[in-house]
Amino acid sequence: MTNFYFRAVASDGRLRTGTIHADTERFVAQELRRQGLTPVYVGSEPKKSFELKLPVFTAGKRKDVLFFTQELSTLLSAGIPVDRALSITGELNDRASFRSLVQNVLRVLKGGKSLADSLATYPQHFSELYVNMVRAGEASGSLAAVFERLAEFERTRDDLRSYIMSSMAYPCLLMLVGAGSILVLMNFVVPRFASVFEQSRIEMPLPTKILLEGSKFLQSYGGIALAVLLATAIALYSYVRTTAGRLWWDTLRLRIPVLGDAMRKAETARFARAMGTLVSHTVPLVQSIGIAGAILNNRRISNSLEAVSLGVKRGEGIAAPMRRAGQFPPLAAHLLAVGEETGRLDQMFMRMADIYESETRTAIRRFTSLFEPLVILAMGLIIGTLILSMLLAIVSMNDVAM
Repeated sequence: MTNFYFRAVASDGRLRTGTIHADTERFVAQELRRQGLTPVYVGSEPKKSFELKLPVFTAGKRKDVLFFTQELSTLLSAGIPVDRALSITGELNDRASFRSLVQNVLRVLKGGKSLADSLATYPQHFSELYVNMVRAGEASGSLAAVFERLAEFERTRDDLRSYIMSSMAYPCLLMLVGAGSILVLMNFVVPRFASVFEQSRIEMPLPTKILLEGSKFLQSYGGIALAVLLATAIALYSYVRTTAGRLWWDTLRLRIPVLGDAMRKAETARFARAMGTLVSHTVPLVQSIGIAGAILNNRRISNSLEAVSLGVKRGEGIAAPMRRAGQFPPLAAHLLAVGEETGRLDQMFMRMADIYESETRTAIRRFTSLFEPLVILAMGLIIGTLILSMLLAIVSMNDVAM
């Protein structure tokens, strides 16, 4: 008898893994089915899969999910059955790893599971929001409309993320170039001048002395300083990965002038878009809050949703608890109060998402318009000071020669 590794899907859509001591793979598969599990993989060695163990690059993964959602929406709207639509979508994808993922989803679907449960076997690609939306679509018979809404949700979220990253790329590049220029000056240019100054045996101006001492320090202890910086960065990264550290870091980010406001608005837009998508397809409000909170990047804001959920359970609605939470812009609570009064909460969530996506772009533009000149000015002052310090020494040498 041999130990066989298995990967199977439970009735709640969650992935189960483990080992079973048996004679054949067929016996393991039969035993899993007897336990109410749908086998996805059975073998003598753990299955190595890019989707579950070594995820593809996040950007490529998002593009794959967006393409998958758009194509599936088009095919389902044309009246093509789900299994055939999945097969066609898998064939259309250029990435072999994602094509294999779609084939595995199709295999689980043909094993008797729902589409939502089949997608839930790949939580790195399909979020809880995505799976619950599909489950709601299957229950209401509006799967094509759900995928159309999901395609819009994924596309809008990707557009906003791409805008933020592209807007921040240039300021970050300026900082890297400026820092690189300073290091080159201090490690290569200044030492050449230092040897000339030392041979002249003249009294150097104070700025030049400070510059030369700084250059010597970098040459002597630069490696140690770099090691300390790396150790500090690793320690900080490890701390931020903890629950308390992540909460501290997310709180700190929200307090950054201008940029913190942009982050808060981006999270509000993400939350509102998710809520509008869920509520419009009859997902219960409390469940929607939990799902939407799980996709937020900022733990300070997502943790505040626990109090909002409790307020909804107590029958207070969602506007008042959100106002008390104090983590969302004031306008958000007013918009939701109007939505509750008019009975159009789903539409108001979508309207709120549109407003804060636009305001996020405005806030990012405001931040970059302030940050870029400040970086250029700071780098100019530092490099200018270095050059001026060397010029002062050169001028003093000329005065002595005369």
